[in-house]
Amino acid sequence: MTQVLSGTGVSGMAVPSAHPGTGDAADMRRPDGGALRVLVVDDEQTLAELLTMALRYEGWDVRSANSGLDAVRTVREFRPDAVVLDVMLPDIDGLEVLRRLRTDASDVPVLFLTARDAVEDRIAGLTAGGDDYVTKPFSLEEVVARLRGLMRRAGATPVQSSALLAVGDLTLDEDSHEVHRAGRAVELTATEFELLRYLMRNPRRVLSKAQILDRVWNYDFGGQSNVVELYISYLRKKIDAGNAPMIHTVRGAGYVLKPAA
Repeated sequence: MTQVLSGTGVSGMAVPSAHPGTGDAADMRRPDGGALRVLVVDDEQTLAELLTMALRYEGWDVRSANSGLDAVRTVREFRPDAVVLDVMLPDIDGLEVLRRLRTDASDVPVLFLTARDAVEDRIAGLTAGGDDYVTKPFSLEEVVARLRGLMRRAGATPVQSSALLAVGDLTLDEDSHEVHRAGRAVELTATEFELLRYLMRNPRRVLSKAQILDRVWNYDFGGQSNVVELYISYLRKKIDAGNAPMIHTVRGAGYVLKPAA
């Protein structure tokens, strides 16, 4: 499934990855072992938020900026490992942002987002010092794949990943799709498995119903948050039954999974 993003909205809306966190992005780190830092620059807030959410789900440390000047300031403060930069911005355009970055001797890789598909526009971006570009509309998978390539070329460090997630006495094997709680096998449906995987990839983090809908289902589902409540109840019956609870409701905020007390 592919989520296609345009300059004015979202189309073909589905979760960006059926198996997030197990590809190259999640297996790449900064030379010091920390999470890769990415700055997303786009004046369309919805688009910036979707990109930010998708990249964070890949395990990266992400910040966003909504103008060119804000981007220049954030690069100096945040010192990202890569910048996703929209060409059309409300104050100074992406090409000018890049020129200022290069003037500051910043060699951070830059991935341009552009609604322009003319060859001369692409050449202008690359000539200005951009490292790659994606033309709107684009898929989230494409942006992530391009960033992976830029990071590899920039020397990001690959690390050994494990298919086994563990939170307390709960384990989930992403390869075999086996789940165990306190050594007892737990049988889950495909949707229950995806929901539990998302919760386990974000232990102790409160996840809203909207975030869960985005990751486990898709935007075309209709935003019916009651389906989240329903599947959380299914998981509780299978995961928490006979054990100290791990799945908790945070009133007015969402749900959180954490080791049993």
